[in-house]
Amino acid sequence: MVLFARDIVEKDFITMKPETTVREASRAMAERKHGFVIIPKEDGSPEGIVTEWDILAKVVAEGREPSRVRLQEIMTTSIVSVDAGDGISQVAQVMTERGIRRVVVVDHGELLGVITAKTILASLKEYVDKVSSQISRLQAPWF
Repeated sequence: MVLFARDIVEKDFITMKPETTVREASRAMAERKHGFVIIPKEDGSPEGIVTEWDILAKVVAEGREPSRVRLQEIMTTSIVSVDAGDGISQVAQVMTERGIRRVVVVDHGELLGVITAKTILASLKEYVDKVSSQISRLQAPWF
């Protein structure tokens, strides 16, 4: 029993156009309690990501006006993505090696969603509980 990225991907995420202001994006992020926004290309593949850290470091800390800064100015374009068929351990390894809290999941170039560190932890607990239960049933006497 292996967990794959497609099994735990979060499909509830925010996408916005690159010309959206940081103020608009921040409001949407606050309302929906998300820490990031994905900026898709015309074909639906991810072009960039803006995180709460990007807003703090590139807008607030620099004293820039959020209503005048566009997402395209601060987005990270070197998005780390994993394939929907990658195992959860591989996803966790990528996140650890890169020092990131979220990865984009793609299937044949199409954006499926995002996996966060929080998602992995919750999924692993559930997974371990299921495997432990199966082991217990197999070890129980047959009579």
